[in-house]
Amino acid sequence: MSSNLIRISILGVGLIGGSLARCWKGKDGIQVIGYSPNPSSIQKYLQLEVVDEAYDDLEKATANADVVVVCAPVGKIPDYLIKLSQLSLAPGCIITDVGSTKSKIMEHASAIAWNNACFIGGHPMAGSERSGVEAASAELFENAIYVLTPPVDVEETSLQRLRDLLEYTRAQIIVLDANTHDQVVGAISHLPHVMAVGLVNQVNDYEDDRCLYRTLAAGGFRDVTRIASSDPIIWRDILLQNRSVMLNMLDDWGSQVDQWKTWIQTSDGDSIAAEFAKANAYRKLVPERKRGLLHALHECYVDLPDRPGAIGQLATLLGQYEINLSNLHVNETRSDVPGVLRLTFRTADDLDRATIILTNIGYSIYRK
Repeated sequence: MSSNLIRISILGVGLIGGSLARCWKGKDGIQVIGYSPNPSSIQKYLQLEVVDEAYDDLEKATANADVVVVCAPVGKIPDYLIKLSQLSLAPGCIITDVGSTKSKIMEHASAIAWNNACFIGGHPMAGSERSGVEAASAELFENAIYVLTPPVDVEETSLQRLRDLLEYTRAQIIVLDANTHDQVVGAISHLPHVMAVGLVNQVNDYEDDRCLYRTLAAGGFRDVTRIASSDPIIWRDILLQNRSVMLNMLDDWGSQVDQWKTWIQTSDGDSIAAEFAKANAYRKLVPERKRGLLHALHECYVDLPDRPGAIGQLATLLGQYEINLSNLHVNETRSDVPGVLRLTFRTADDLDRATIILTNIGYSIYRK
């Protein structure tokens, strides 16, 4: 890296790339350059002041870059790596990515002659229900896991330089081999997405003209299956890139389904109860406050008085305390019963503060 100025080029300044840019922009000795093949996106990056410079020409965007971050869907990352290998990158340039699969990407990168540059795989395990550069936030990665998957022959100085820059994200940086990463992420993210999509489509197949499934499902079903709304093309590429892991896990899931069928067929209530107890115990070990791939819901339920303006009064009250509501949903709309309001917040801290404030003035609050 240059002694006076560290130039970081971000290829694709969306939610992830933009959030990384906001972590670095304005820091002493760091200059952030954005890239998009779309000129209108370049203007947006500059207007939002997410980057210091922006170009729609890849060679200009990466000229003299000390670090290049490829923020593209996993299916497009190999193409970017090939294009980068054909440019005159600065000696010692570190290339990294943010793809949620790593083995295939590392295979592509290892087959490239990088000359004086090197590639270190990366995966910030954080996300948001929003997308695009408009949603970018320097706080996105705070308390999240940021995985690095370096090649076995990487120079320790290069890995440390990248780690030092990623400290600005305030994420917990972990170094793993690519295969281990894909196995773990396949279990905690990729498999749940497949299961959610399968469940939604199965219920959809049961639906008839009365729409009873949709009517009775309501909020709880949406919460359980919300990741089924993920981008179809992005997830097509993720699952195909992690093909071998997914095939093994789907076989394991099939065995689980067969076991459940046996227990139900034989009325084995003890085994059913034991499985729920086992799941309950393990789920309690999963941290609630750590950010991860499956975006956490920070929400509570409020008994709402049946009077005009009640919702507006509550929202105004939270606004006076600078508490940011992410979503608000009325779960009960019958005229003869009080409403139940579901409040969703962007952070656990906002949820905690809202709970205290609303409880102190007499609202009944329920948290799962």
